[in-house]
Amino acid sequence: MKNKLHEKISSYQLSTIAKQEGLYPYFRPIESSQDTEVLIDGNRVLMFGSNSYLGLTNHPKVKEAARKAIDIYGTGCAGSRFLNGTLDIHIKLEERLAEYVGKDAALVFSTGYQTNLGVLSSVTGRNDYLILDEYDHASIIDGSRLSFSKVIKYNHNDMQDLEHRLQSLPTEAIKFIAVDGIFSMEGDIVKLPEIVALAEAYGASIMIDDAHGLGVIGDKGAGTADHFGLTNQVDLIMGTFSKSLASLGGFIAGDDAMIEYLKHHARSLIFSASMSPSSAASTLAALDIIQSEPERIEQLWSNTNYAHRLLQDNGFDIGSTQTPIIPVYVRDNKKTFLATKMLQDAGVFVNPVVSPAVPAGSTLIRFSLMATHSFAQIEEAVEKISCVFKSMEIAKIKEVV
Repeated sequence: MKNKLHEKISSYQLSTIAKQEGLYPYFRPIESSQDTEVLIDGNRVLMFGSNSYLGLTNHPKVKEAARKAIDIYGTGCAGSRFLNGTLDIHIKLEERLAEYVGKDAALVFSTGYQTNLGVLSSVTGRNDYLILDEYDHASIIDGSRLSFSKVIKYNHNDMQDLEHRLQSLPTEAIKFIAVDGIFSMEGDIVKLPEIVALAEAYGASIMIDDAHGLGVIGDKGAGTADHFGLTNQVDLIMGTFSKSLASLGGFIAGDDAMIEYLKHHARSLIFSASMSPSSAASTLAALDIIQSEPERIEQLWSNTNYAHRLLQDNGFDIGSTQTPIIPVYVRDNKKTFLATKMLQDAGVFVNPVVSPAVPAGSTLIRFSLMATHSFAQIEEAVEKISCVFKSMEIAKIKEVV
C-alpha cells in the first residue's frame, strides 16, 4: 500500500524546479550583520530587504545590553511566562511598552507570530465575530483559524465593504476588528479614523497589529493609533521587536482587564518558553534609543520620501505605499524571481512577493528603507533596478521623458 503522506510530500516540486532553474530566492545565507550592506558569498550586497527600519541591530548600546543580560540571567528562561519563565526584566519591558503606546498594561510573548496567535485565538468565542482585512498578516489569519469564532474578511482598506459586513452581523454579538497598522507588503496605512467611526456605530472592538508601525509613525514612533490621535479608541495594540526594535519577540497592550484575561487564556504564551533575557534587554535598549533620538525616525522618512520620488520619477509602479515599505510591481511570478536573482547578482538584495501570497497579477519586489541608508545607496539601488527591469522588458507605470 502506498504511503499517502509520502506521496503528497513528494509531489511538491516547486522549490526544486526553482533551484534547478537557478531562480530560488529564499533562505539566502548572509555572512554578516543585518546592515545597509551585507555579505553574501563573500560579495558586498546592498540590503533593501530588511525590516530593521531604524538600523539598530548593530547599535553598540543594543549589543551591550544583550551581553549584560546574559551575564545576569543566562541564555534562556527554561520555562513559560506562566510558570518559571517570568523575569523582572520582562516586567520592566512590559511597563515601558504600555507607557510607550499609551495603554494601561502590556504582555510580552516570545515572537510577534505567537502574540497574534494567542490573542486572536482567545479573545472571542463561538458566537462571536472576527473581522479581518483581506491583506492582514498571516499570523492574524492563523490566529483566527484557531478561534471558534466566525471569521469575516473585507476588501483591503475598503470602508464601504467593512460597513456592509458589520451591518450584516447581529447587534448583540461581540465583533472584533483585527487589522494591520501598516500593511507589510503594500506599504499603505490602515484607514483607522474610518474604522474607529464604524466600530463605534456598530459596537465593535479594534486591535491594531503595529509590527511595521512602531518606530516608523506616531510621536517618537509610538505607532498607528498615536499617528491618528486615536489611542483611546483602539482596544488592543500589538507590536513586534524584530523590526524597529532590533530584537526578537512581540507584545500586546490594552487595559488591565484585557491583559489579565490574556495572561490566563493565550495558549501561545502559557505553553511556550518565554523570550530570552538578551532579547528583552536589547529591546529595552532599542526603545531607549528611539525615544531619545527622534532624528532617526526623521532620517527614515527623508530616505523614504527620497526613494518614493526617485522610483516614481523613473516610472516604476509602486502602488499606494505611504511608508518605508515600497512595492515595486512586476506582475509576473517568474519574472519576479528572475528580477530578484539578477538584482542580487548586481549587488542589491530585495524580497520577491509572489502568488499565492498576492494574486498572480500583483507580484512585486519588496524594497524597504532603513534610517541608516544613504541617498547614494538608494540611488545605486534604483539605478540597478531600472537596468534589470529594462533588460527584462518589465512594463513600468509610465514612460519617463
